[in-house]
Amino acid sequence: MSERTTSISVQPSTERAEPGQSREPHLARGLGNRHIQLLAIGGAIGTGLFMGSGKTISLAGPSVIFVYMIIGFMLFFVMRAMGEILLSNLNYKSFSDFAGDILGPWAGFFTGWSYWFFWVVTGVADIVAIAGYVDKLAPGTPLWIPALITPVVLILLNLPTVKAFGEAEFWFAIIKVVAILALIATGVVMIATNFTSPGGAVANLANMWNDGGMFPHGLFGFILGFQIAIFAFAGIELVGTAAAETKDPEKNLPRAINSIPIRVLLFYVGALVVIMAVNPWRSIDPASSPFIGMFTLAGLGIAAVVINLVVLTSAASSANSGIYSTSRMVYGLAQDGNAPKAFGKLSVRKVPQNALLFSCIFLLAGLVLLYAGDSVIGAFTIVTSVASVLTMFVWSMILVSYIVFRRRRPELHEASAFKMPGSAFMPYVVLAFFVFMLVALAQAEDTRLALVIAPVWFLLLGAAWYFNRQTPLQQARIEEWKAGNSRVPAAAANS
Repeated sequence: MSERTTSISVQPSTERAEPGQSREPHLARGLGNRHIQLLAIGGAIGTGLFMGSGKTISLAGPSVIFVYMIIGFMLFFVMRAMGEILLSNLNYKSFSDFAGDILGPWAGFFTGWSYWFFWVVTGVADIVAIAGYVDKLAPGTPLWIPALITPVVLILLNLPTVKAFGEAEFWFAIIKVVAILALIATGVVMIATNFTSPGGAVANLANMWNDGGMFPHGLFGFILGFQIAIFAFAGIELVGTAAAETKDPEKNLPRAINSIPIRVLLFYVGALVVIMAVNPWRSIDPASSPFIGMFTLAGLGIAAVVINLVVLTSAASSANSGIYSTSRMVYGLAQDGNAPKAFGKLSVRKVPQNALLFSCIFLLAGLVLLYAGDSVIGAFTIVTSVASVLTMFVWSMILVSYIVFRRRRPELHEASAFKMPGSAFMPYVVLAFFVFMLVALAQAEDTRLALVIAPVWFLLLGAAWYFNRQTPLQQARIEEWKAGNSRVPAAAANS
């Protein structure tokens, strides 16, 4: 049996492992507080905000701000659930680890590979976005050039130490934050000076409700707004995959998670309110970034070019985070016997380079998508819808793990210094919200495709698990997991 299985996945549920007990090769704890804080911000500010918010506004109108607030509110509880479990056992490398430990080895397999697939799909979406913005900055550039260069750059950013990745992501996040703050500041000035656009619209907060109210397309339009908006939050759980490489996780993870509501209000709601106050929502082009549109409207041509670069950087940041996440996830799967052994090896710099190269290869699918679709935004919408279904599955596995964690390990929940608020009922509320999200995705043709592709993925994954579970290693892990859970009092196990 693998050493990782012994030390993590089937650890007795009533005991807390101390750091350093695992005998496996260690990932380096090279991410400090500033890295993990900006990593969390970078995860919360995705490409979907910069590139997809125009379409979201066209679907929901000004009510889009409530869409982002509701999603942010729900995901805060997912993050708190994840944080409580991760801090209950510092030997957990990620949420895939604790899903396998709490729900059974099958859950670790499904969660880990689905998260890998989610980030590969997201990485493809990011490459589509990067190619689109390169074309805007340098018209006529063949789309295949950025689609090929991007994976190479990502490999170079991730092959050095994890601290090098942390530094790159730190500055990527800083760029995104500065861009959004600059947009908000510019918008406030335009509103305060009653800026008048070439079309005669005057910048005013009243633009938020003057044209059809806050819900101009009614409830149906409001529901449609969730389709694209949910993808903007994909990656918010990224700090969970960095847990094993975070310095002082008991201090830094809670800080990063607790600041999520503030980030949502400032970066999402603040930016969108300013955009729609300056530029009436019906005039916003759903096929382009409203961030670029507002700077162009303000007459800041060079700023619009800069924002193009910022959006491109944001997409690169998302892809960079995705490659980091997938490499660590595949590394963990290999350690559990759920992926080829070669992916479970670390380089001399403590980086899972084989897993990293494996994930980067799949990003080349962006080439096919770019030339197969009718438009960049069309390709982006299809890919992000698939990614949204996959990330909701992962978020749901975190919540289901938490529900079982509270039932089977109540002593760890009681001892936790980072309890999830409303832990007795909020997991069920958020899971119901995810069901609602699936209904929203089914309402439009371009997002409905995701509900066809995702089941195919899970069928393939189920077939892979059926054969993988027959191996002696997996049979031993399953038996050991059953033995560990048989020690749980019958009343708790059957509740």
